[in-house]
Parts: sequence; C-alpha cells; structure tokens
Amino acid sequence: MKWRYLVVCLAVLSICLITLAVYWTANVPHGFWPPGGRFTASQERGEVVPSADYQLSGPYTHENLTVYIVHGPELLDGRSILTLQEALEQKKVIIHETGDVNQLAIENLSSDQEIYVQSGDVVKGGQQDRTLPYDAIVGPRSGRVTIDSFCVESGRWAKRGDEESDKFQYASSNTGNIRSIKKASASTGGRDRGAQGAVWRSVEETQERLSKKLGESAQAEASRSSLQLTLEKSSVRAALAPYLTNLGPVVAGKGDAIGFVLAVNGKVISADVFASRALFRKLWPKLLEGSAVEAFIESGSGTPPTVIEEDVRAFLTEAEGLKPTGDETTERTYVQTRQGQTTTLQESCDRSRKNLVLHRSFVRR
Repeated sequence: MKWRYLVVCLAVLSICLITLAVYWTANVPHGFWPPGGRFTASQERGEVVPSADYQLSGPYTHENLTVYIVHGPELLDGRSILTLQEALEQKKVIIHETGDVNQLAIENLSSDQEIYVQSGDVVKGGQQDRTLPYDAIVGPRSGRVTIDSFCVESGRWAKRGDEESDKFQYASSNTGNIRSIKKASASTGGRDRGAQGAVWRSVEETQERLSKKLGESAQAEASRSSLQLTLEKSSVRAALAPYLTNLGPVVAGKGDAIGFVLAVNGKVISADVFASRALFRKLWPKLLEGSAVEAFIESGSGTPPTVIEEDVRAFLTEAEGLKPTGDETTERTYVQTRQGQTTTLQESCDRSRKNLVLHRSFVRR
C-alpha cells in the first residue's frame, strides 16, 4: 500500500510540474529569463568593431549633405529584430501613455521577435508626441517595460483627431541627426526633467528655421507645436525629397554596410554604426531623412568644401579609448557614454548578448 501511495503521489507531483511548466510557457514573458540566465549589471563593453577597423566608401554628396558608408562584419546572431515602426505596423507592440511626460511603457506582444527602439525615434499620438532619447531592446512577450521620453509637442495634453490618447500608433521619424534636438535630449535622457525645456526650445528653433527656409510656416494647424506634424507637411517633404532621392540608393549593392557618417556643409557632425547589417538597412531611410532635415535648415549659398576620409576617421576615433560613464535604460539594455573634446560616443550594449554593442552613435559636441 505504501508503494502504491508513493506512486500516486509521484504521479500527482509530475502532473503538477507539467501543468506549471505549461502555464509558465504560456503566461510568463519569454524575455524574463535571457539565454544563459539573468542579466548581469556588468559595465564592461562587449564585442564591438573598433573604429580603426571600419572600411569606408564615399564620399556621396547632394548639395550640402555628404555621407560615407561604413562597412564591417556582422556581429549579431541570426535572430530577427524588428524596428519599432515595423512592430507598430505589424501590431506586435503597444506603446502605452503613462500620464508622465518623461516616461512611457512599451510592451512587446510578439512570441519570438525582439524589438529595437532607436534613440531619437518619435512616437506619434497619446496625450502628446514624444521622442525616445535612448536605444532599447525589448524581448518577446516582455510585459510593460518603462522607457524614458521627451515631449516634442508642447501645446497639447489631450486626444488629437482620431488618434488614441492612451497609446501611440506611429514611429516614422527620428530626431537623431537633427543636432539641436539630439544635443538637448541625449546627454541626460528622460530622467532629467530640467532638460525637457531645452527639448521644447530646440523643437521650436527647428520649426522656425524650417519656416525661414521654406518661406512659409512649417507648423501644422492640427497642432502647431508638434514636430512630427511639421515633418509630415507636404512642403517639408518636398524640400527633403531631393536629398532622399539622390542619396537613398547609395547603400544599394553594399551588403556589408553597417552604418554611415554624416557631414553637413563640409563638416562631419555624426555617425551611426550597428552590429547588424540588416538592422542598419532597415533604419537607413529614417536616418537619412533626419540627416536631410539638418542639411536643409543649414543650407546656404556657395559650394561646401569636400569631406575627406582623414577627417572622418579622426572624428570616429577621437572618443574611442576614453573612460566611459554608464546609464541603464532597461534591464536589457545598457548605454555607455564617452566624452571626447569634440565627439560624444554613445554605445548601446545588449546584456543578453554579453553586452554586445548593438549601436554606436557618434555626435559632434
């Protein structure tokens, strides 16, 4: 009888364990436990291609905008990563309004794909449009993950048109290469509430400069303070179109491209380099559009000087070996910042991949 009792108990225990495993698989976010166990709070930079090893092609120039394409190896594993815009279009992510200007919540609904939030991404909707100052990787079935944000629409705190006020529906623009906005938001992130005023001023300045170049108001009647609606105006789109048409195709046939360097009026001002070739190619149109905004508002008379490769390499290597400071954006993503005399380098490390540097952002100070 004792043996029968023991067998029954073991059978019941097995059923309970199987049931628990099924429940865990179905209900606990897949990103909760990363490959290899919990994330470690290491501040050591993981695998990265040094700037000195970059191969460059170019220059490619249209009027006052010049780019060099960065070529290098693929460091990311074979897993597919969705951009934020892709995830929104496929309804695999929800970006929740929290009622806090400087904080949103993102939720990855996908069962098997990660989502990459690019620093500078603008999300449209909610109570007011926001820009996201840091990169973030959001794992499958993440649950709500808090992310920093800055408002880029100072005059609204209510539903707009037929948009949903409790969530965001679009992320088609990026402010990463609009220098005044990048500098206002990138140095401190959404935790510094005092920086919000600087972001509002930089948005207003960008709108004013666009209006001056266009010879008409760049503000949209639906919300005059909205940067996103400004970038969607037909007159702004028409002004940017020649840059996009002439420079968009320069990555064609370059299967080993991992990033680009941006120069405006003959001066190198920024660069974005990625661990994934596929991710760079998906982000390229959005990054080029932000670059075109910067070039258009800085355009003037005369032919700018030629951008030489030696200047590009000096810009890329200036902050490379300096001591970093760090700031965690989510449990999954760790951002390191290196401040040189003329260049700021931000490196976004993926903790689930031994702090692999997924994105390097170089900005002239």
